[in-house]
Amino acid sequence: MFSLKTRRLLRWLLPAAALLTAAAVLAALFFTGVLKLNTPSRERYPVRGVDVSSWQGEIDWPTLAGQGLSFAFIKATEGSGFTDPRFSYNWEEARKTALRVGAYHFFSYDSPGETQADNFIAAVPREPGALPPVVDVEFYGDKAADPPAAADVHPQLDALLRRLEAHYGVRPILYATGKAYRLYLESRYDDYDLWIRDVYFTPSLPASRPWTFWQHADNARLQGYTGREPCIDMNVFSGTPEEFAAYVGVPA
Repeated sequence: MFSLKTRRLLRWLLPAAALLTAAAVLAALFFTGVLKLNTPSRERYPVRGVDVSSWQGEIDWPTLAGQGLSFAFIKATEGSGFTDPRFSYNWEEARKTALRVGAYHFFSYDSPGETQADNFIAAVPREPGALPPVVDVEFYGDKAADPPAAADVHPQLDALLRRLEAHYGVRPILYATGKAYRLYLESRYDDYDLWIRDVYFTPSLPASRPWTFWQHADNARLQGYTGREPCIDMNVFSGTPEEFAAYVGVPA
């Protein structure tokens, strides 16, 4: 027979344990992708796509493209000296499908914008119908904990964007996480299309700064790739199929 003190303690502990267990289960479902809080409806966002890198390994592009996708962004370069080892293959094979294809550059805070532009231009051909080049502004290493000053970032980012626009004849897209957007892009670069990452919630941006692409998931699983990373990033375009066709300048 439990004492009065023990019974009182159990009355408090048992509900608390149940709540903790439920929270743990929900967290596991959420982080494994079973439970999603921001799954955009296909009716509202019918134009869908992926972004890939060498982490997806060898990609069977016809198989991947045949899963309700309209576009793919492919990692090309990073900083001033790195080229994704799978880029050339991915670019050539993806372009053989019906997908609209674009390339992205992972921006480095540690090298000049001009040489970063040289690296991207050397890797990515100018081809009609391609999506605009993308500059990916996020954090790596200790940069999230100790972000570089905007006054140091803007000159290099400006130089990179100018060079890419001059070479490809189209204004690049800016990709950003929420924190990178607030630190480096907010109230600046408003003439550039925005590709925003938010894998938890619908992006919350001012009405004056709409997004063009939204990366809404980083834990999707599709068929057609065999890399070290079993998951793939999923994205949507902000408009209709007709608006997307006009965006890339080719018939739907």
